[in-house]
Amino acid sequence: MTAITSTAYSRDLGDELRRLREKHTRLTGFGFAEELGWDPSKVSNIENGKARASEIDLVQYLMMCGRDFVFFEAFRDRYRYAFDPYVVVVPDNIRTLAMAEAKATKITTYDVHTIPGLIQIPEYARALFVDGGRVAPEDIERGVQLRTERQAVMRRQNRPECLFYVHELALQLKVGDDQLMEEQYLRLLFNTHLLRIVPMSAGSAPLRQSARMLFNFEKHPPVAYSENGLGQVFAHDGGAIRDSREFFKWLDACALDEGQSRSLLANYVSGPRKDLDEPPSDLA
Repeated sequence: MTAITSTAYSRDLGDELRRLREKHTRLTGFGFAEELGWDPSKVSNIENGKARASEIDLVQYLMMCGRDFVFFEAFRDRYRYAFDPYVVVVPDNIRTLAMAEAKATKITTYDVHTIPGLIQIPEYARALFVDGGRVAPEDIERGVQLRTERQAVMRRQNRPECLFYVHELALQLKVGDDQLMEEQYLRLLFNTHLLRIVPMSAGSAPLRQSARMLFNFEKHPPVAYSENGLGQVFAHDGGAIRDSREFFKWLDACALDEGQSRSLLANYVSGPRKDLDEPPSDLA
């Protein structure tokens, strides 16, 4: 077992191991360590993603949980990259993202084309899944449910400090019908203390930027995150973190303040825009 800086993915996979232990052995971490002949701290460090388990450690752990060799090989292939400074996971793996959101003390987000998932209404999320055409019809409701469940972090007493930068284009791109969009605008309007809108009048530079997130944690290094249709990237490298901080500092100068964002949203609530060619806002 090797001590190393944890990552969002190592913490996710460590938590997966903990769930396996609890489900298949009913043993506490201490009891599990006794059965394996390990020091209890070894189980704790592996399950919290603080230390890299060796291949032998993984074999012993998973066999104690009653898993077979096929399961071990699949898990080992995923675990191999758990502590890399850049980790790419498949687009439908939301566990790592959900864990990062749940453990973060601060979340900063930028989105160009859509409303961020943590402040989407269910109807908006459902329409995105339908319009995207990449989710099987029988899986859409499950996708909406999972996205809604992720939003529980926003209702916690000790919820993370959140700041969502949303480009005005996301307000203009129609998802579903006018009533759905108005309900989504209202959700945003009542949460403008979390929201800064980047107006169309800010020019083309913000439009060319990809969606991204920056997570800060109390006990772990920050994580920069981005995604596209091919995968999700979790970056722990110092250069990526510095670049993300500079990006959000630059975006802060482009965005409307809270009051201006509220005024612009109120305009959208009063009548969803059907014509994308109308003159851009001049509130910047």
